[in-house]
Amino acid sequence: MTRRSRLELIHDILLAVQNKGGKIRPTQLMYKSNLSHKLLKNYMTELVEKKLISVVDVQKKKSTFKEVHLTVQGHEFIAEYRRMQDFTRAFGL
Repeated sequence: MTRRSRLELIHDILLAVQNKGGKIRPTQLMYKSNLSHKLLKNYMTELVEKKLISVVDVQKKKSTFKEVHLTVQGHEFIAEYRRMQDFTRAFGL
C-alpha cells in the first residue's frame, strides 16, 4: 500500500465533505478521510486559510457543535483535481 500524497489527502478530505452534502462534523470527517486527529486538524487549518472549507458553529436545541462546510473554491478544487487525474490517465502516467 502506498502513502497518499499531500494533494491526494486534500482531495480525500474535500471529497468526504462533498459526499456528505457539503457539510460534515469534524469527527465524521476524521474517519471518512482516514486521518489522525492531529493530522486532520493541521490540514483543516490550512484548508480554512486557503478558503477551501469553512468551520461553522451550529446551534441545535441546547447544544452547539462545529460543522465543516465545503466552499465554492473547495468544489472547484475537486473538479480541477478530477481533470488532472483524467489527463494523467489519458497519457498512462
